[in-house]
Amino acid sequence: MDIVGSLFTAPMLSAVWLTLKLALVTSVILLLITLPLAWKLANWHGRSKPWLMALFALPLVLPPTVLGFYLLITFSPQGTLGQLWAQMTGETLAFSFEGLVLGSVIYSFPFALQPLYSGFIQFDSRYLEVAKTLNLSRFERMLKVVFPLCKSHIVVALGLSFAHTIGEFGVVLMIGGNIPGETQVLSIALYDHVEALEYDKAHGLSLCLLVFSFALLAVLYRFNHYGLGMVSQRENDGVHT
Repeated sequence: MDIVGSLFTAPMLSAVWLTLKLALVTSVILLLITLPLAWKLANWHGRSKPWLMALFALPLVLPPTVLGFYLLITFSPQGTLGQLWAQMTGETLAFSFEGLVLGSVIYSFPFALQPLYSGFIQFDSRYLEVAKTLNLSRFERMLKVVFPLCKSHIVVALGLSFAHTIGEFGVVLMIGGNIPGETQVLSIALYDHVEALEYDKAHGLSLCLLVFSFALLAVLYRFNHYGLGMVSQRENDGVHT
């Protein structure tokens, strides 16, 4: 079987679909959580802020296997969260798609939070003052003023969390195992090919992931560059008027 043909087998297509589904669900959940949190953090200057920011950024430096190990314990039927999940659904949280989603949200959290925090902390509050004079509600000010001016950061947060979730390995292996059709994502499938010495299949899958990751990051950097330029130009216009 050639390299291209090996990528269109039923198990591989299942892994592709599961990976994209996991990345999309995780990215949307992260965006809903981190948008209000990043705004709150950007406008809060309490003494405990550095400690809280360090906690949120911990997945950036913590080995994935360490995080995955503690998540596995928490998600297990003996863990607090695992027991609660079992009581609510009658199913186990570990080695399930729901467990992968929750673990991915925790692991990719800083990749969504940091770009939003960076955008909000640079936001010129004078725009909000002008919006208040137009009698816009707080929700309207966020929707019509803050989000449009920070849209590049929002797109980058969404894109980075999506890309990071697709590249997960250690965390998903620890809490999801390697169940085809249920928890076997592309990174795990690639590991299986290498273990089985199926290097042709591993080459094809690796190349696809490499090209996809590079293209996505290039788009994000390009969008972020022009987006930040537009925001900066608006701020400069505001200063000189």
